Amino acid sequence: MNINQNQFEILVYVEREGGKKLTQRQMAEGTKLSLGVVNKTLAELVSYGLVTVDEDREVQITKTGLDALEPYRVKRAVVIAAGFGSRMVPITLNTPKPLVRVHGKKIIETLLDAVAEAGIPEIVLVRGYLGEQFDVLKDRYPNIKFLNNPMFNESNNISSVLIAKDYLAGSYVMEADLLLANPRVVRKYEYCSNYLGEYRDMTDDWCFEVKKGLIRKLNVGGTNCYHMFGISYWSKEDGKRLAECVEKTWKMPGGKEKYWDEVPLRTFQKEFEVAVRPCEAGDLVEIDTFKELKQIDPVYAMQ
Repeated sequence: MNINQNQFEILVYVEREGGKKLTQRQMAEGTKLSLGVVNKTLAELVSYGLVTVDEDREVQITKTGLDALEPYRVKRAVVIAAGFGSRMVPITLNTPKPLVRVHGKKIIETLLDAVAEAGIPEIVLVRGYLGEQFDVLKDRYPNIKFLNNPMFNESNNISSVLIAKDYLAGSYVMEADLLLANPRVVRKYEYCSNYLGEYRDMTDDWCFEVKKGLIRKLNVGGTNCYHMFGISYWSKEDGKRLAECVEKTWKMPGGKEKYWDEVPLRTFQKEFEVAVRPCEAGDLVEIDTFKELKQIDPVYAMQ
């Protein structure tokens, strides 16, 4: 059964929150849809037999509803964790940046715990610098598969995605050094290829120009734009296309120096339609420098 995106968002919310008394207002807040759209869409889903609402307002997704979501299930998370993290020296001299602890927890664990909570069945982690240290994750995340990137020190992060090219279809691609505060930004289902972004009046960092919900331009610095966060999802079709385009870019002059995100959002932009998936301030944090680490976690202040 084909469903539209509004129906998808409500179904995903009910699948995660189902079995509770849910008001339409709660659904609107949880899905970022208007109250009118929620009311209309919920009535559609009930009429199609995809959800049920009892007299106590307890909302449940039905087997038919779960079947409708199945084509949108995320197959895996590809985690890019190969880099050195030079701006985090001295802490990264002996520890890969994703394994640095913040308030007692490894940065990468905030992502991997969210992946596990969402029920995503497979994790593929591309490692490079001090790669053997990531072995410790195997005990906590037995579904993790390691790929080794011997080129991490002589190319940009496009090399990591090139190594993981066979795993991109139907998958998240995540930067491993994001400190995730809101695990709900990682979901069991995704409707279309998308990139996580936070609306900003102004930013000096990587950002998207967006029109009608689609990313139209990738910039460094901008106004009235979406600050780019390194969590994206690629549909089955787009993931296969992305793998091909990454290979083509790698072989181009200067291709090894590119960030992988530039492939679908610049070099081969015409071949992709990528939506922005809005997140809120505080959902996740980028710790780029050792100074920022000390500000977030006082335990490092004396170092």
